[in-house]
Amino acid sequence: MSVRPAPAALPELRLTPGTAFGMYLHVPFCATRCGYCDFNTYTAAELGGASAQGWLAAVRTELELAADLLGAVSVDTVFIGGGTPSLLGGAGLVEVLDAVRSTFTLTTGAEVTTEANPESTSREFFEHIRAAGYTRVSLGMQSVAPRVLAVLDRTHSPGRALHAAAEAAAAGFEHLNIDLIYGTPGESDDDLLRSVDAALTAGVDHVSAYALVVEDGTALARRVRRGEIAAPDDDVLAHRYELLDQRLSAAGLGWYEVSNWSLPGAECRHNVGYWNGGQWWGAGPGAHGFVGDTRWWNVKHPSAYAQQLSDGQVPVAEFERLDAHARHIENVLLQIRLRTGLPLAALTGSEQRRAGDAVADGLLLRAADRLVLTDRGRLLADAVVRDLLDD
Repeated sequence: MSVRPAPAALPELRLTPGTAFGMYLHVPFCATRCGYCDFNTYTAAELGGASAQGWLAAVRTELELAADLLGAVSVDTVFIGGGTPSLLGGAGLVEVLDAVRSTFTLTTGAEVTTEANPESTSREFFEHIRAAGYTRVSLGMQSVAPRVLAVLDRTHSPGRALHAAAEAAAAGFEHLNIDLIYGTPGESDDDLLRSVDAALTAGVDHVSAYALVVEDGTALARRVRRGEIAAPDDDVLAHRYELLDQRLSAAGLGWYEVSNWSLPGAECRHNVGYWNGGQWWGAGPGAHGFVGDTRWWNVKHPSAYAQQLSDGQVPVAEFERLDAHARHIENVLLQIRLRTGLPLAALTGSEQRRAGDAVADGLLLRAADRLVLTDRGRLLADAVVRDLLDD
């Protein structure tokens, strides 16, 4: 596998037949920066003159270039992420979806998701995007405990995400996700369980829950380094994971990926495409794409992104070509996280022998010709992968 600066255009992209194709569009705007976040996002003061309309015009250009490079391709899933896509408003998100439809064909029954911050939504917002063809909304709640939200620098009120979920359901959305974060310093077991119960009461059919990670360069990392708050504790994180898994499972939401639970049939098809080795085009500043054996990532700042497109170039910062060994590592790393598991035949002979050791240790179970993480294995998923793979 090699990484190199990209030329004015990507190398020839050859779609792998028989795999799902998705479209990811990155909206880089946020009203404020959360203390734990290291995503490619910008507040108004950091944009250097970039605007939502300028971003949309640049995205339209990138999509046209993508269509030229890929040729006729049908899109199975669309995911608008960020950042805070809901800051574009209902009309803005309709324009984004129109831009995709004007350059690509959406398959019948395509899944179309947008992320949303509860504070920048309303019933009218949800009605607008539902009528335009959005099928799924992912709401960032993180917690209903005020002290947890304060540590995370989240600005929404504890109950706003629940009201937003009710508004989305009333607008006709059948598929609703709520994001949770667990393990925040100062969080109690009860704080987490109240957050899980609140999500369930809101009637969502999908919950994503992530352990808090202290990322270098964030405000949270600086506070931990200064000793103002403690770093998340691994044992506490494991305990909290078990608590939320038990609560969600009891309510009928089963895990289908280590950090994701849903009612039957409500899995996020876009993300399942990632984990199963699908292909996608990533549009927008800092977005990543993957087609055939090529992965690339765009320049990060919205102004630089727009300028590169204005110069007639695909706005790529770098790309890499994945050889068979790199693809093998990624397939093991991603598929082992799924409840459907990893085909035993995907492993080398020595990896299969080590898989047998993991089964004996209670980290994996053998289900016909597949390997699936046990409950204990899910807590140690990264270590399981490291132990499985050949050097």
